[in-house]
Parts: sequence; C-alpha cells; structure tokens
Amino acid sequence: MDNSHDTTVLNTLIATTLDSMKGYRESAEASENSTHQQFFNQMAEERSQVAADLQAHVRSLGGDPETESSTAGAAHRGWVNLKSAITGRDEQAIVNEVERGEDYIKEKFEAAMKDDELSPESRGLLEKSFASIRKGHDRASQMKHGMAHAD
Repeated sequence: MDNSHDTTVLNTLIATTLDSMKGYRESAEASENSTHQQFFNQMAEERSQVAADLQAHVRSLGGDPETESSTAGAAHRGWVNLKSAITGRDEQAIVNEVERGEDYIKEKFEAAMKDDELSPESRGLLEKSFASIRKGHDRASQMKHGMAHAD
C-alpha cells in the first residue's frame, strides 16, 4: 500500500505543529503575564505531544517523519510577526500573534481532515490531534478578546 500521500500531508502538519510549539515557547519567554506564560508553556507541551504522535504515525506508515519546523522562507507558518511583538514586549501584540498562529494551524488541520485521499487511520489521528489544536485556538482567541475589552 502506498502511504506517500498520508506521509506528505502529515509531515506538513508536523512542521506547522513544531512551528506552533516554538512560537508558544518564545511567547512564554517574552510574556510578562504569568497567566499567559502558563498557558503558552502548556500549549508548547501539548503541541510537542501532537507532533510526536504525528511523527510516530508517519513512522508506522513506513515514512520518514519531519523533525524540523518550517523554513524561514515559508514565513514561519503564521508566527512571523512574533519576533517584533517580543522585541517590544507588547503583551497585546504577543497575544495577537499567538492567535494568528492558531488561526493558521487550525486551517491547516481542517483542510487536511477534508482530504478524501487520507487513510481512515490518519484521519482518525488528525481528528484526535485537532481537539488540542482547537482548544489552543479557542483559548488564544478568548485571551485576545479579553485583552481587547480590558482597554
């Protein structure tokens, strides 16, 4: 059985998930809000686990799992403006960038789950992984909107 399509789709998601993990780690280091730091660190751990699960599945398909986040040329997969937000230590900007990154990864997972060529096993894993992605997205969105109303 040819698993190359599943492997390609999953490896794209692994790179995006590793970017998300890195983005959360950088956000946690830059944030001066302990509640945000705790959330960012928790999400970095969850994304690390999601990536590990996807990598294990790619290996089980006989593929070579992605181990790197995306290249700079791929615009850091949605986490591009995080550096400037961190440099300015602007909590609102950091949260905005986290939410933008979350929108990006959520779209990537949603698109992959609609892929009719994916095997049922791969789709099942994506649906399980998506629960974590959706939780991170929703929390980041709540955080952003909560800060907007605090002004």
